[in-house]
Amino acid sequence: MAQDSNSYVAAIDLGTTKVVTIVGKRTSTGRLHVVGFSTTESTGIKKGMIQNIDETVKAIEKTVRDVENQIGNKITSAFVGIAGQHIHSIKNFGYITLGPEETEIKRDDIKRLIADMYNIPVETGDSILHVLPLDFSIDNVKLEDDNPVGMLGRRLGANFHIVIGKTSSAKHIERCVERVGVKVSELILEPLASSKAVLTEEEKEAGVALIDIGGGTTDLAVYYNGIVRHTAVIPFGGNIISQDIKEGCQILQKHADLLKCHHGIALTSMAPDNKIVTVPGISGREPKEISMRSLAGIIQARMEEILDYALYEIQMSGFADKLSAGVVLTGGGALLKHLVSLIKFHWGYDVRIGYPSEGLCSESIDQYNYPQYSTAIGLALMGLERIGAGEAKSCTGSFVSKDEDYNDFIEDKSSKKSTKRLFGMKFYDAISKLFTEEDMEM
Repeated sequence: MAQDSNSYVAAIDLGTTKVVTIVGKRTSTGRLHVVGFSTTESTGIKKGMIQNIDETVKAIEKTVRDVENQIGNKITSAFVGIAGQHIHSIKNFGYITLGPEETEIKRDDIKRLIADMYNIPVETGDSILHVLPLDFSIDNVKLEDDNPVGMLGRRLGANFHIVIGKTSSAKHIERCVERVGVKVSELILEPLASSKAVLTEEEKEAGVALIDIGGGTTDLAVYYNGIVRHTAVIPFGGNIISQDIKEGCQILQKHADLLKCHHGIALTSMAPDNKIVTVPGISGREPKEISMRSLAGIIQARMEEILDYALYEIQMSGFADKLSAGVVLTGGGALLKHLVSLIKFHWGYDVRIGYPSEGLCSESIDQYNYPQYSTAIGLALMGLERIGAGEAKSCTGSFVSKDEDYNDFIEDKSSKKSTKRLFGMKFYDAISKLFTEEDMEM
């Protein structure tokens, strides 16, 4: 379905370590062109759940206002991610009766069946976030194809993967976003968004597990035959590794974060035996020397625990032996050195790092093609699909581009690229002198 030339999508990723707001538009090739982007530190969210309303509102407002200034327009609504340890999923079968006689199945019948699933009973305090069809049946005969539209039958049934979360958590997210003056178009499970940004259709068909390692949580999605089969949110992420380093090495939190990102290795056997990192002392005390191998040992122990949880969820999906495409890692934690080798060594799966380049146009790849932005970009891509299908409206007011032809604008190689520094890309430039390392180049 062709989109209005003034249709833009806005997305907000509420992470434990950062809040990201992004505005973009679909190009003629179906990819996302980012026209506004802002990120800031997140201080009100822990393990994917909002703990401080005011702090979270401040972070959202900062990024939203920044993006509005970039695009010269007001963001009226946005697609927002949801995660957290409260997220869980169930499988359920449902059906609807089409009539006493054989009736042609229409798309509206599928929508009615899905809508019925939102009414199934769940635990007090829970809400259904997503209803995802796994397979369909007509008159109790399972279909090999996942599209029953046009076929004849009296009863349409389906097995569903149903994602459930706490109502209070969803309400907190909506409240924070709406206090900034932005309406929540839809809450989208973050691993589904990340999958949209980094997985190929071939991988989803062959069988693949996406593992998104964030600051507070590790999100999982398992696909097979092009359909999501299992989702999970593990309440551990990169922050707990930093905490282990802080306690194990008896250093400040900021130094632990720097050690992990700058010198962290996920596989102890790959760490040099005789290399030392010197960390500044606390309040003028003597600097502390930390062995690279000891640091790697701390990281590997915690990372193995996180991965064991992920492997358990993969096995629970029932598709652990059908992942021909193996594992795709994304999120900021995916950049930890030798993490790919650790997974290959322990699990035997083929592994790659997932970058959100799958859905980005060439003008946006250079600036935003980083694993830590996979969720935000995936939210925008899913939002574009909803807008294109007529299920949602443009997320900005009446937008007037300075270019008469938008496609000419994005293809104009002489157009100036944004010189804005992205959060984290140059994080170490100003603080590189905090550390000195013996016998090793920084």
